[in-house]
Amino acid sequence: MPTTEPHVPGSVGEVFDRVLAEDPGREALVTRSGRWSYGELDRLANRAARALGALGVRPGDRVAAALPNDVDVVVAFHGAMRLGAVWVGVNRALAAPEKEFILQDAGVSAVLADAAVGEQVGGRGALDGRCRVIVVEPDDRSGGWFAALDAAADTPLASRVDPRAPAGIAYTSGTTGFPKGATHSQYNLLLPGAALVASRGYGPGLRKGDCLPLTILNMLVLTTLLVAQAGGCAVIMDRIDAAGVADWIREERVTTWNGPPALIHSLASDGRIAPGDLRSLDEVWNGGADCPEAVRAMFEAKFGRTVLATYGLTEAPTVVAIDARDGSHRPGASGRPLPHLAVRILDEQGDELPAGETGEICVGPVAAGPWADRYRPMLGYRGLAEATADALRGGLLHTGDLGCLDDEGFLHVRDRKSLVIIRGGANVYPAEVERVLHEAPGVAACAVVGVPDERLGERVMAAVQLAPGSTVSAEELSAHCLANLAPYKVPERFVFVDGFPRNSMGKIRRRELDGLFGS
Repeated sequence: MPTTEPHVPGSVGEVFDRVLAEDPGREALVTRSGRWSYGELDRLANRAARALGALGVRPGDRVAAALPNDVDVVVAFHGAMRLGAVWVGVNRALAAPEKEFILQDAGVSAVLADAAVGEQVGGRGALDGRCRVIVVEPDDRSGGWFAALDAAADTPLASRVDPRAPAGIAYTSGTTGFPKGATHSQYNLLLPGAALVASRGYGPGLRKGDCLPLTILNMLVLTTLLVAQAGGCAVIMDRIDAAGVADWIREERVTTWNGPPALIHSLASDGRIAPGDLRSLDEVWNGGADCPEAVRAMFEAKFGRTVLATYGLTEAPTVVAIDARDGSHRPGASGRPLPHLAVRILDEQGDELPAGETGEICVGPVAAGPWADRYRPMLGYRGLAEATADALRGGLLHTGDLGCLDDEGFLHVRDRKSLVIIRGGANVYPAEVERVLHEAPGVAACAVVGVPDERLGERVMAAVQLAPGSTVSAEELSAHCLANLAPYKVPERFVFVDGFPRNSMGKIRRRELDGLFGS
């Protein structure tokens, strides 16, 4: 139940206002580069908004960033929001064709990136000059982003931003194998933080540590936007190995940390990490995939901290359900919905199912109480009217995931209609990998599946049927995938088959492939 009354800032540009009025010297952000107070971060955000404008970005323009976890990505995001631009995060781990697709599909006019990534996306000619690369090199302030930032005034822009207009595009994948851009307003991006702060009683003592890339829009929602509403400090980690994360938690006295199951497993099993290293933690969130109960038990036995289950998705955006702070948990469940959300389980006819019965997980606003009708779903998928209408039919967000609510309101996620593979907390979409495999010479048919793994959650495997006369090897297929996909999406094993079991519609019966990989 909420512990405070709901309050949602009017825009992202107002998210610091409460602390600025009370204590502008309070620590707001810690990264590998240093520490910033709320007053300092506010002034930097004003500079960033003006710098973007000086570089030709206008309100409504799409501006992308492919930057590491450091102060620059946080400052650029707040600057874009104050200008009224639309933010597009581009994961640095993506292959060049993947980055280019996002930049082209979003209609990005400028991308903030270091010299290496800038050359990767700008030097291949694929963008045809439509997207300007703004170089961000912290060691060289003589040009690019830092020259514009240093020349900009730190006073607010006079123009006001519409908090209901498009503000961020987060790319996810669909059944076609090409990413879809889920579009959110500033209001959408602020609401999850408001609900989490109110329902969990966060305050100035919150020191939230995050190691996942801030190029993921959900992570900006759960870091600087959530933490600022609590008046706490965002600790942005630049390492995702267990030892590095433990160092950050210990040295910065992190109170809440969010990580994928693979990292939770590593922290629990790494003998070099002492139980006292994580003593500052009040909360540990598992995100990105289901955490096996055995891994939860390992972690709790070593550190004395319960791993809290969560469920969320890009289109929500971010967290939909989470375990309570006191650690109340039901095995196999993903917590209870946040106070502003009503989760409904619908059958194929759109009728609501009773507790315990499995159907599609759908999300909408609660109808009563202080959070009534506060929730708004995504604005839609960019350029995909039919997919948007399908996802938002009946006024609800249809997640495409299957699950049920039990008699105490815990959400149990049973399966994912999209067949998404969750490897180490990162989503891998079979259709996307299959699309790349089909482009390889000699591949007649293929199917990409996830095989359960205790540490990573799932591993990516591929079954391949070759065209007659083809002699392409697993090594060649792996190299082809690596040239077109992020490394974590590349199948770890290829099994060659003479044919696939198919249904009457000619579709591959994936569940009959499990035995191929010894699972």
